[in-house]
Amino acid sequence: MGSDLAAQSQLKPTTNTRYAGIITKHLEPAWGQVAIADVTPADVAAWLQRLASSGLAAGSVRYIHRVLSLALAYAVLDGRITRNPAAGVPLPRAKARPKRFLSHSELARLADECGDYAALINALGYTGLRWGDAVALHVEDLDLLRRRIRVTRAMAEVRGKAVIGTPKDHERRVVPIPAFLVDDLAELVAGRSPADLVFPSPKGSLLRNGNFRRNVFDAAAERAGLGGITPHGLRHSAASLAIQAGATVVVVSRMLGHSSAKVTLDVYAHLFADDLDTVADRLHEARARASADQMRTSRPTIFAEDRFSGGQHAV
Repeated sequence: MGSDLAAQSQLKPTTNTRYAGIITKHLEPAWGQVAIADVTPADVAAWLQRLASSGLAAGSVRYIHRVLSLALAYAVLDGRITRNPAAGVPLPRAKARPKRFLSHSELARLADECGDYAALINALGYTGLRWGDAVALHVEDLDLLRRRIRVTRAMAEVRGKAVIGTPKDHERRVVPIPAFLVDDLAELVAGRSPADLVFPSPKGSLLRNGNFRRNVFDAAAERAGLGGITPHGLRHSAASLAIQAGATVVVVSRMLGHSSAKVTLDVYAHLFADDLDTVADRLHEARARASADQMRTSRPTIFAEDRFSGGQHAV
């Protein structure tokens, strides 16, 4: 199955590494000696049950199944089997991790505690950038006049090394910058060249998440009374604050770089709940205005002859 993985050229290096680890640890021991044509849905289901019984979390079991299914799907494409025996097999239901959404005041407090990295915290908390997106930004990616950030690359850590590649899902995008952050970013990058990093490490290299958390973030979050929050978790705050500001599902999806609006709804649907009342109220108000307009335009025209003799003159 390793060869089937190698054929997946669309995979990012981090995903490829993760898949390779799963193949070595879980797929090869279970399926390495089984002819691919002999694999049945019942076999796959029994294997998944064993994985779940071993103590693996439901999310991990689902991810391992994804790797197997991807390999078998390629075997179908290659004509070695006629159907994917992993497709449609019941999977354990993964429980969504509770998400923490910071308020404007909490974000401000956290940014203050992070000192020189305040602009990075605000960028994560107000634009929805992933960590890898943010730390890979170059000065030339900032269009401060138009209040936009162009996300064209991302940093990922592969086998302990920082690697620059495309953003997640290979989706380049443009995200908006709040006016207050424009001023902060302008001050931060003043005097730098276009190719310089916007948020470098103290040594001028790519800022690594683990180092940043250990040296700055985790202690700052504790001082701010926000222990347990992570840099990636600030992305959820960005989505929440954008929705509170009136952003639509489509806008939030574009801002976060989701592959589709469905992904956004799967994660943040509950934050749009209040929109139901808002839509109902606006429909009511729109109908009331339309009815009033209709009444004004449909009033019978009163002609002067109705009151006085003589020619017809509309009043």
